[in-house]
Amino acid sequence: MSMPVIVIHGGAGAIARSAMTPSKEHSFRQALTEIVAAGQQILATGGSALDAVTEAVRLLEECPLFNAGHGAVFTHEQTHELDASVMDGQTLQAGAISCVNRVRNPVLLARAVMEHSEHVLFTGDGAEAFALAHGLEMVAPDFFSTEDRLQQLHRARQRGGMMLDHDGAAAASGDPIDPDNKYGTVGAVALDAQGDLAAATSTGGLTNKQVGRVGDTPLIGAGCYANNRTVAVSCTGTGEMFMRAVTAYDISARMEYAGMTLAEACNNAVTRLAELGGDGGLIAVDYLGNIALPFNTGGMYRGYGHAGQPPQVDIYR
Repeated sequence: MSMPVIVIHGGAGAIARSAMTPSKEHSFRQALTEIVAAGQQILATGGSALDAVTEAVRLLEECPLFNAGHGAVFTHEQTHELDASVMDGQTLQAGAISCVNRVRNPVLLARAVMEHSEHVLFTGDGAEAFALAHGLEMVAPDFFSTEDRLQQLHRARQRGGMMLDHDGAAAASGDPIDPDNKYGTVGAVALDAQGDLAAATSTGGLTNKQVGRVGDTPLIGAGCYANNRTVAVSCTGTGEMFMRAVTAYDISARMEYAGMTLAEACNNAVTRLAELGGDGGLIAVDYLGNIALPFNTGGMYRGYGHAGQPPQVDIYR
């Protein structure tokens, strides 16, 4: 029997410590703690790693503090386009969706694709038709909107870019990671008592992104991967660079073919990401229950919990 463990992330980015207030820090830490604990509870009662990561990401999607589901960022056209993926390390089955804006919990749709389709990836109208056919909860597109995200879009439009430098916006919003220089993907990885691994990832993408842009999140092997022989990985950061480096699978390959430890493989992958000009981080758990949470930005919302131990959460480097 394995020692169950779950690891989550809520995005990485530039630090703006001056923006942190005690109440805001408490909100982030409490949300991370509660979501880790929910995953731990599933694992503690014999639940699967797949169930644990799905529920953890669903809860992250429900929390407006994070850029996935309710609280997702806006595209250049002031719309939402959500992406998600799920992978089962035992079977190597996977499901993913992109560019949806009416499915309340994209991660549940990705799970449905994995379990009820012969395909791996659905997008746009086809993905939403699949959601309707399988009884997933649908919402109006404005369900995902928040005033903070709208103001973030306005600032991005004024600057003419997707990723902005520090401009005092963090202090105005109270977000400890500069909201205009934050990579808002959320994700979870887990190992259950049966020794099975799983990973799930979800995102609203980049503020002010072009309509139709898809990053690494729904691409198996880039932003999400799980294999019982090696590791489960969920990434957050400059999606295009994770895609070019096939980062999530690269970690597995380094472990399987080069004999690297989890820490070595993850650190090498993040170094490679930086060499390509990418920023971000990742979370990973290997088949032995070792965990890694490396990132090359100023901070990353993150947390983990082993069976029978209190959740551990952090924000800064």
